[in-house]
Amino acid sequence: MTAADSVDLVTKQIVWNRLTAIVEEQAQVLQSTAFSTIVRESGDLAAGVFDARGRMLAQAVTGTPGHVNSMALAVGHVIAHYPLHDMRPGDVFIHNDPWMGTGHTNDISVTTPCFLDGKLVAIFACNSHIMDIGGPIDRVSSTDVFMEGLYLPIVKIVDAGVMNEALMAVIRANTRQPVETVGDVYSLINCNAIGGKRLAETMREFGLDRLDAISDYIIETSREAVLREIAKLPKGTWHGELTLDGNNEPIHLKAALTISDTGIHVDYTGSPPMTKRNYNVPLCYTLAYTSYAIGCVVAKDIPNNHGSLEPRTISAPEGSIVNALKPAAVLARAQIGLMLPDLIFNCLRQAVPHRVPAENTGVLWSLRAKGPRSSPPRLDDHYLVQLVTTGGMGALPSRDGMSATGFPSGVRGGPVEVFESLSTIIVWQKEYRIDSGGAGKTRGGLGQHIELQSLLDESFLYNAVYERVDNPPRGYDGGQNGAAGRLLLGSGAKLAAKGAHIIPPGERVVVLSPGGGGLGDPKTRDRALVLADLRDGMISAEAAKDIYGL
Repeated sequence: MTAADSVDLVTKQIVWNRLTAIVEEQAQVLQSTAFSTIVRESGDLAAGVFDARGRMLAQAVTGTPGHVNSMALAVGHVIAHYPLHDMRPGDVFIHNDPWMGTGHTNDISVTTPCFLDGKLVAIFACNSHIMDIGGPIDRVSSTDVFMEGLYLPIVKIVDAGVMNEALMAVIRANTRQPVETVGDVYSLINCNAIGGKRLAETMREFGLDRLDAISDYIIETSREAVLREIAKLPKGTWHGELTLDGNNEPIHLKAALTISDTGIHVDYTGSPPMTKRNYNVPLCYTLAYTSYAIGCVVAKDIPNNHGSLEPRTISAPEGSIVNALKPAAVLARAQIGLMLPDLIFNCLRQAVPHRVPAENTGVLWSLRAKGPRSSPPRLDDHYLVQLVTTGGMGALPSRDGMSATGFPSGVRGGPVEVFESLSTIIVWQKEYRIDSGGAGKTRGGLGQHIELQSLLDESFLYNAVYERVDNPPRGYDGGQNGAAGRLLLGSGAKLAAKGAHIIPPGERVVVLSPGGGGLGDPKTRDRALVLADLRDGMISAEAAKDIYGL
């Protein structure tokens, strides 16, 4: 008899559902109390509950795959540093080690053991993006991790209920935004505390003194569900490639995806070595987005937890760009990580083409600005603000790709009003970019046309970390490529897609984010859909005539 047999089936299922509700409340508390705009407005976070062995049982729906799936490993690292038998009620652990967290130092992770009547019964974890922890303003200039701001190993920030004020002072001293950064740390701590409180209430309600039976049931049921889906797929190995813009030289990623009876494995042998630039990817982040891409195709209706993640595995040569080793610069690891789903889809397209979208924008096209709040400028009165904006999703076999969406990151686009209220920037224009979605039987989602400018007669710094400028999202099966991204000044001058730019007074920044690739011959697109696109301003009259044959 296993532990999963000692609780009746109805109770197991009800408590499983309750755990999902608890971690969603946990995430909502984090989002509603966060100072970071990318967390508060866009949901760049993760929250989850783990059993006493460090296995993830449930994750919040609110959050990003990169944060969630790497968090699934992070709790194990905490336990390795602080064994369970040494943990006490009121302990809270913190770190932002890229190799033991979410891949770069801007994401702070907090882990909290949960006790019931003095016995450790579960662990709550969360992480979120902190706007500033020191380091470079230019998001592509760092050449090792030590240049990338405050680096926290796994340490106690709360010891048996007593705050580590010395550590908090260190955090406060290493950020340009001390109030906001310290506020975000408290938000992370509080979010786990809420989860622990709700779990204790649930366990008392159902008369549980441990979660072993529930956790075994969740993990075994989920693993078996994923393996059943994998059993329906053709078996074999498929190879894929993807070329990214990089920084002054392209990056050619390679993968081999193998489907077997025991799971799906992705091998990144053939991908390039680490670069001196900071878009190297720790293996935890590579696993996070690889696993997510596989899940989109194979396990989209199965809850995400230790069991459902277990049949999805990866390997990559040590020292490669997707298995970067410390002290590699990793600040912009999302520039590679967010593109990995397209690489995985390019493999899976050969095995199950009816399930796979065309290529996506992938990376976010966020607006990042730093400048003075007054004229003449004062050193002690500057803003640092970021707004998530996005491009188009690739067309799916059954429908058009979504426009201006954060797939695969899952983060939402932020409101320009918040961006404006926290800075002296005004956004003059933010609309769909007409004709940017790749034409096809199903069309790629549209990118955006955004224009912004300082209200002051002062220059400001605009920080660009963009992809899909030289290598736009590809269409397939006769579908056309999405439009390439572009970054310009209002006067027409082209700006580099990666780097910090000083924007002169009175000048506008023009952001044209990419569109997703199309699927199928555009001439076979339903006429009613073409007319609807024309009516809604998604395509021009010229495209309707020349491409779609209207």
